[in-house]
Amino acid sequence: MEKKRLLIIDDDSRNIFALVNVLRAKSFDCLSSLSAEEAIRLLKTDEHIDAILIDMMMPEMDGYEAIPIIKNIPSRKNTLVVAVTAQAMTGDKEKCLEAGADDYVSKPIDVDKLMHVLNKI
Repeated sequence: MEKKRLLIIDDDSRNIFALVNVLRAKSFDCLSSLSAEEAIRLLKTDEHIDAILIDMMMPEMDGYEAIPIIKNIPSRKNTLVVAVTAQAMTGDKEKCLEAGADDYVSKPIDVDKLMHVLNKI
């Protein structure tokens, strides 16, 4: 079975490092991007990506702005997009889903919950 490939979009390289290590241990292949703009350029190519984990709070372009752009890329319309945010306030999940995310996980990330979400791909 081929490994599922994830794109992690987060402006904090420490978060990327931690997620990549956990996900590779769970047999995922990981790509990363430090900005939404860079990720969107990658997503416009034919690079194979099964799911996207996107930090919602980033400078320049945040996840709320980036997700609709990603979902408008024809080849990415059905790609699983998971919002990742440290803001676990009432209504945040709904706000992420309204922006177009398919699911939501809060920081610090519960690996079991994340694996449950990633089982959809």
